Amino acid sequence: MSFLTGWRAALRIARRDALRAKGRSALVVAMIALPVLGVTAADVTYRSSTSTTAEKLTAEMGAADAVFSSAGAGRVPVEQLPDRTLWETVTDRPTAPDDASPEPVGIRDALPKGATYLTEQSVAAAVTTRHGITETEIVELRTSAPALRGRIELVDGAYPAHDDEVVATEGFLESTGLHVGSRTTLRGPGRAYTITGSVELPADLGKKALYADPGAVIAPWKKAADGDPGIAPPQPDETKWLVDGPAGAGIRWADVLAANRTGLLVLSRQVVLDPPPDSEVPYATQPSPDYGDGSAELGAAVVTVVAMAVLEIVLLAGPAFAVGARRSRRQLGLLGTCGGDRSQVRAVVLAGGAVLGAAGAVAGVAAGLVLTVLFRPLIEGWTGSRFGELEIRGWEVLAIAVIGLVTGVLAALAPAIVAGRQPVLESLTGRRGTRRSSRVLPVVGCVITAGGVAVAVFGGTTGDTTLVAGGSVVAELGVLACIPVIVGLLGRLGARLPLSPRMALRDAARNRGRTAPAVAAVMAAVAGTVAIATYTSSVMAEHAYDHIPTLTPGTAALVADSPSSVDQLGRARAAARQNLAVSGERADIARVWAGSDCGVYYEEENGCGTLTLVKPTGDGHSCPLQGAGARKLAEGLSAEAHQALMRTPACTDEYISAAAFYTGESHIVVGDAALLTSYVKLDDPAAAEALADGTPVLLNPAYARDGQVTLKAVHTYNPRDTANRRLHPGEPRTTTDRLKVYVAPAKYATTPGIRMILPRSTASRLGLHTEDYASLFAVAHTPTDAEQQMMSAAFAQAGNGVHLQTASGPESRDEDVILLILALFAGVVTVGAAAITTGLAKADAEADLTTLSAVGAPPGVRRSLSGFQCVVVALTGVLLGTAAGIVPAVALRRVDLRKAMAAMREQPMDSAYTPVVMPWETIGLLAVAVPLVAGLLAAVFAGSRQALTRRAG
Repeated sequence: MSFLTGWRAALRIARRDALRAKGRSALVVAMIALPVLGVTAADVTYRSSTSTTAEKLTAEMGAADAVFSSAGAGRVPVEQLPDRTLWETVTDRPTAPDDASPEPVGIRDALPKGATYLTEQSVAAAVTTRHGITETEIVELRTSAPALRGRIELVDGAYPAHDDEVVATEGFLESTGLHVGSRTTLRGPGRAYTITGSVELPADLGKKALYADPGAVIAPWKKAADGDPGIAPPQPDETKWLVDGPAGAGIRWADVLAANRTGLLVLSRQVVLDPPPDSEVPYATQPSPDYGDGSAELGAAVVTVVAMAVLEIVLLAGPAFAVGARRSRRQLGLLGTCGGDRSQVRAVVLAGGAVLGAAGAVAGVAAGLVLTVLFRPLIEGWTGSRFGELEIRGWEVLAIAVIGLVTGVLAALAPAIVAGRQPVLESLTGRRGTRRSSRVLPVVGCVITAGGVAVAVFGGTTGDTTLVAGGSVVAELGVLACIPVIVGLLGRLGARLPLSPRMALRDAARNRGRTAPAVAAVMAAVAGTVAIATYTSSVMAEHAYDHIPTLTPGTAALVADSPSSVDQLGRARAAARQNLAVSGERADIARVWAGSDCGVYYEEENGCGTLTLVKPTGDGHSCPLQGAGARKLAEGLSAEAHQALMRTPACTDEYISAAAFYTGESHIVVGDAALLTSYVKLDDPAAAEALADGTPVLLNPAYARDGQVTLKAVHTYNPRDTANRRLHPGEPRTTTDRLKVYVAPAKYATTPGIRMILPRSTASRLGLHTEDYASLFAVAHTPTDAEQQMMSAAFAQAGNGVHLQTASGPESRDEDVILLILALFAGVVTVGAAAITTGLAKADAEADLTTLSAVGAPPGVRRSLSGFQCVVVALTGVLLGTAAGIVPAVALRRVDLRKAMAAMREQPMDSAYTPVVMPWETIGLLAVAVPLVAGLLAAVFAGSRQALTRRAG
């Protein structure tokens, strides 16, 4: 029999066997098709969403030939690269022309003869919405021009046809509650506009803006401001020009050089797509930075992902082929009796892998393409930009399909080798024989695991991420080698358990060839998930620690913009109660100062007073990480010791200046007990009583000595400050007062913006001046867009002298989504692997289940046995994966710690806090919820009744 004839027969046998065992075949095809589907969809999505140079040009200039813009230096010549990424003025060069002038740049003199252009200019403005008022961008651009197709597209309605019409982006309409046909009014000039249509920018779907024809907004606004001093004039950006060159000629490099001589920068489609030689580019002689394209890192990541996908498929599909080979062993034995040798027996099993691999690859590629087309709008919304076109690269798709085919063959390789070694007599009688487990493999696995962990830890200590990655992979391979022994030990744990869990553990131990690969697949998926989740959680905790808040969490502030607008706070407070989710008591604060107010008379030198809270010297008062000797001290500190110093009140005081409201360099405010409970979060009756008695509350103990603080005031008065000058005549004077204070616990030293709370009566007694400044509210959630727009409307009605400040935290919802996606991915793999193993166990143990029914086992035993078999695989894989995933995460954090410590020794006040935070929610979901769900699903879908059949043999 020739080679081709033998393989043709093997493929025919494999195809018929696959059709006979449709359930098992569908399972293997699905396992191969799913990763192929994912990789195909990812490849097509990546290629389609990655803009080409031509698509990037269209996003900026539409169908025009070029964009002309000012360099910002008037008619001063410039030199640029062909793609306008780098440029500079040439006034400091000997070749600079004598007629260089800072006069405004015009466009007509810079254009080639026969060229036409559109003007574009934007301005920040406040407009009315359904909820109130919002700040937005208004762009004057003739959106109906054909030259803008590809950059701006009409979604609904019509383009503006008159000066009182605009179009809005869909993002603007969604956030403001307006729609096509709504009216919006430009605050200031009070000019109303009708929204005639909604548009989108294919390259920026989330943009929030209004578009009007040139001359419809800025010119009327300027005219209204000229006639009414109460209207603030517009502050438009520099004008841009979208240029169409002479018919068929475009904008050439010579035209770009001519525009450069007039002070204009040019981005030309023709020049970028067909750049001139460096000899014709004056700026080409200048060095340009090389930031790298990250292609090496991207390639390594792609190879790693593909390798992990292949490993997952082989681990999951391999047992299915092994079970199929065992169920077909009589057929394979007959092949041997007819003269077939071992290579032909192996060929039949390998052909099964090739048949199912090809089917899975074709199905995966087709499904990936179809799903990408179906979910294209969803993907575009998630990425924030439209695909230029659906780009399918045939060779890449073919390579993905080949990987699926090869994966199927690799999954069948080990079962094929085992089947080829099976004696013909055992194959015909159905006896499996007995093989002892290797005693060397687990020892080797333990050695490899220990070595991999050591390498990863060493890499983390030395800062070598390559060693971290390599050591982690080696450690995981070592654990894989130990899995058969670990599975074998499971059988000894069920001696005292009820029937179903005891049988599940013993079945897993007895059939290690089926159980171990599934456990390994779960472990591999969970290890990667736990590693990324642990690292991400740790980085999030580090960012939260380093974040300097502008307000205490759960608060919002109404702040007066100037002393003249303090009287508007009353109406703003009422609006806050009506429009915000206020959940607690309001706290009002007042500014306090000595002499003339620096906030009013800042322009004159020595024209205002100062108020200073003097910090004592010595241990516990001065931060040792500042000043002379700080770097020497930092060199001998551990990360823990540095963190402890950074947490002391003396050092945390350096960050108190970051606050949503200004309290001067002293950070002293005038307030009452409501400020303690609503903002400081200090619920202490003694502190409230102290304020009521006129005793200040000090939030930073570093400023106190023996329960007292030193307050130094320089009472200097500006000649124009006649009101305060009459109250305090005479020469400037300096007062130093020792005040008894209530010292709050050290943890309140980090309260944003406040170092000490001073009672108003005490401020008056000391000759200080006070003025209401802001109101602080406890809120149930951060104000939404609608709530902020309602507040903006209330501020406008009150006089636009008050603004709203909200607390912003370091947490990012992107990281939370990443952790959720990782948990879902690992959960799906875990459930899939456990279900596959349970299904194979059911197919492999039909005779045992028949015996159970024959001896009177209750029908529920079948369901509970399937459920516990699923739990055994899922839980074992999750626990091993969690342990394996911690290694690279901890090692990478050691790398980060090394970098942080180096930076800290250069700048002692830089934080070196580099924690390792376990993602307990993710681990709990994987270790508890996923195995439980897998077991319940297996129990529900397992049949409880078994048809009795006569056992053979």
